[in-house]
Amino acid sequence: KDGIEISQDQMQEELIEIIRREIGAVAYFRQSGIVKRLPKTRSGKILRKTIRRLAIETEVLVPPTIDDPKILDEIREVMQERGIGRYATS
Repeated sequence: KDGIEISQDQMQEELIEIIRREIGAVAYFRQSGIVKRLPKTRSGKILRKTIRRLAIETEVLVPPTIDDPKILDEIREVMQERGIGRYATS
């Protein structure tokens, strides 16, 4: 959210706590990252499937409807820095 100052580690801890409290330990949420923007189509829909593919696959096709393809590189960098998805070390 714009105007909010929070570290990635603090946000991750708070999210894990909320999800465990609301859903339970079965949810097993353990990783998150903060990005400045999300990939959207020209009509404003968030490309959730593309984000999932970034975490799992080595090559991701850029959808022709994406508003700004550079956003995918920004998200990939955060995933690498935080060890999310296929970038996890353990």
